[in-house]
Amino acid sequence: MTDAFKITGATRLYAIIGDPIAQVRSPEVFTERFVAAGFNAVLLPMQVPAHHFDAVVPALIALGNLDGLLVTIPFKARMLRFASRVGESARIVGATNALRREADGTWTGDMFDGTGFVRAAERKGERLAGRNVLQFGAGGAGSAIAVALAGAGVASLRIVDPDARRAEELVHRVRNAFPDCAAAAATASASGVDMIVNASPVGMRPDDGMPGDIGPLSRDTLVGDVVVTASPTALIRHALQHGCGYVEGRDMHGGQVDAIVDFFAPALGRAGPRVA
Repeated sequence: MTDAFKITGATRLYAIIGDPIAQVRSPEVFTERFVAAGFNAVLLPMQVPAHHFDAVVPALIALGNLDGLLVTIPFKARMLRFASRVGESARIVGATNALRREADGTWTGDMFDGTGFVRAAERKGERLAGRNVLQFGAGGAGSAIAVALAGAGVASLRIVDPDARRAEELVHRVRNAFPDCAAAAATASASGVDMIVNASPVGMRPDDGMPGDIGPLSRDTLVGDVVVTASPTALIRHALQHGCGYVEGRDMHGGQVDAIVDFFAPALGRAGPRVA
């Protein structure tokens, strides 16, 4: 971030809320983007204890100089009720990870985990339409990615999750919203698929292996992993070994930042220029 940037009384505030919050990089990433674009705005980390969530959030969104919120674990589903309106992805997934204040003071929310993944794949020139996908994970990120992939035109989605009920609920959401996408809960067999996505926590620890026993891959298989690590996860290393195209966690994060900055644009446009 440039040393010339100054926070003043006119600086517009954006926040990311979660519990915990120390691990997030969003404040640095988004503030740099705001400053580079000439907006007098900053993104701040705010740890909201889960047991105080219902009391803190109404007070937070009542702040007159707060124009946007990012939401991380464990609040994405709980935050949905504070939005006056939501985008299609948030509506289908039942959660939101970004909200912006409108000119009339109301709040609009949407979900960008899946959008970030799709944007990252498209930026790499990868085809999504018509693919048959095996996805590990049906949690918050997994739900958003499944919905985004169905919206991008994949032919089928096989969802694997240790919680069978959660996998079935996601399948039900996808089927209702995208009847042309053949969605089903499944086991970890990679036969008959040409895309594999890890949207589970597997890979977050250095000694983690693969999210499932997927075996050898053909070169036309596209592999995705949401886990953000300094070095490739076991799944991405497997993709590289077989010459496959891939989308890793850092790619997805970059695509998500772009999408969220676009989403914040109406509010950012109301901010005054930064003070140099």
